Amino acid sequence: EVQLVESGGGLVQAGGSLRLSCVASGFAFDDYAIGWFRQAPGKEREGVSCISGSDGRTYSADSVKGRFTISSDNAKNTVYLEMNSLKPEDTAVYYCAALWSDPHILFRVWESSDRYDYWGQGTQVTVSS
Repeated sequence: EVQLVESGGGLVQAGGSLRLSCVASGFAFDDYAIGWFRQAPGKEREGVSCISGSDGRTYSADSVKGRFTISSDNAKNTVYLEMNSLKPEDTAVYYCAALWSDPHILFRVWESSDRYDYWGQGTQVTVSS
């Protein structure tokens, strides 16, 4: 059974930090890219960051560059999203998802949520002002 389980969300003040974790099981972790998406109430789901399981390349949305860092521990089938300098506009449900993709085109497709094969249930992040 494929599972992606997020954790680490919570309530934090603006300027604070959180570290999200995504533990994967049931598929060949190294063959997939893992992406983080978020969805705020009334807004569309947006790609936040992604890491390739095969070569470790990372991609991030402009809105989080310099503040969020994605990393992975392949031995633990876990991907992390370190979020610093959080802003109220970062408030959303954060999801991790797995995408099988040719790593050479991952830079073009990682933000397309409809391409992802598996999804977690999400974890709430709330940033107060």
